[in-house]
Amino acid sequence: MSQDDLTHFDAAGQAHMVDVGDKPETERIARAEGRIRMRPETLALIREGSARKGDVLGIARIAAIQAAKRTGELIPLCHPIPLTRVAVEFAIDGNGSAITCQVVAQTVGRTGVEMEAMTAATVALLTIYDMCKAIDRGMRIDSVRLLEKAGGKSGHWQADSLPDERGR
Repeated sequence: MSQDDLTHFDAAGQAHMVDVGDKPETERIARAEGRIRMRPETLALIREGSARKGDVLGIARIAAIQAAKRTGELIPLCHPIPLTRVAVEFAIDGNGSAITCQVVAQTVGRTGVEMEAMTAATVALLTIYDMCKAIDRGMRIDSVRLLEKAGGKSGHWQADSLPDERGR
C-alpha cells in the first residue's frame, strides 16, 4: 500500500476532503460493533434498570443515534451525510460481564456510512461508561470494529472472524 492509496491525501501529501461529487448515489449500509466489560455488580445494575442515573441502555441508544448523525462534525475529513436509518442493539453477556453494542447505519448517497456506524457504537459504549463510572471506573471498552459494509464502488465487504482474547 502506498500513499497514493490513501484517499484523504492529495498529490502533495496534504490532507484534504475527498471529492465525491462525481460519484453516483447508491444505497449504502454499514454494521459496526464494540464491547464494554465491567464488574458483574455493575452489569447487574444495568440489567435490572436500577442504576442511579436511570435507563443506561436506553440513554446509550439515543447517544449512539445522535453520534451517528453528528459524525461529520467529529471526524475532520468525514462528509456530513443524510442518514436514512440508524439501528442500535445491545447484547448482555452475563458470563463475560460485558455488553456488546451493534449499530447499523444506512444512507442513499455518494459516500459510505462506516464512520457513522463505528462512531455510534463507540459513543454508546462511552455513554454506558459515563453513566456507571461512579460505581465502576475500571470498565474497559474494546473491540470496536467494522463488521460489514455494502454499497458504492467497492461493493460488499465483511470482516473476517477475529479470535477472542483466548485465541479461539
